[in-house]
Amino acid sequence: MAKNQKYPENKHIALTADKDYKSGQPVAIGAYRGVAIIDAAEGDRVTVWLDGSWEIDVAGALTEGQVVYLTTAGALTATEGTNKVWGVSNQAKATGTGPAEVAPFGAVPPAPAAG
Repeated sequence: MAKNQKYPENKHIALTADKDYKSGQPVAIGAYRGVAIIDAAEGDRVTVWLDGSWEIDVAGALTEGQVVYLTTAGALTATEGTNKVWGVSNQAKATGTGPAEVAPFGAVPPAPAAG
């Protein structure tokens, strides 16, 4: 039986930063997707908000409901390529890099095993 619940709704969580983060920056640590709420150096604990919507710069044109991706440089993009799934766009946006309302997925389930 589970005891001592830590995060009743798991809307925000403290994780070990896998790199340096600035407050407001998109985060992808393991299966978690969210937005850093505090600055944190690699190895420190970073508070990550896993839900809600955020106005963050995104590269590329977007449609409502389109998946957005996180690049290895820590920027959001409309391009899948080798980028990590991060969240979804809540609005359409023209080409170029600019602000868009986006929502992180919170926790991304693992891909099913091949076989």
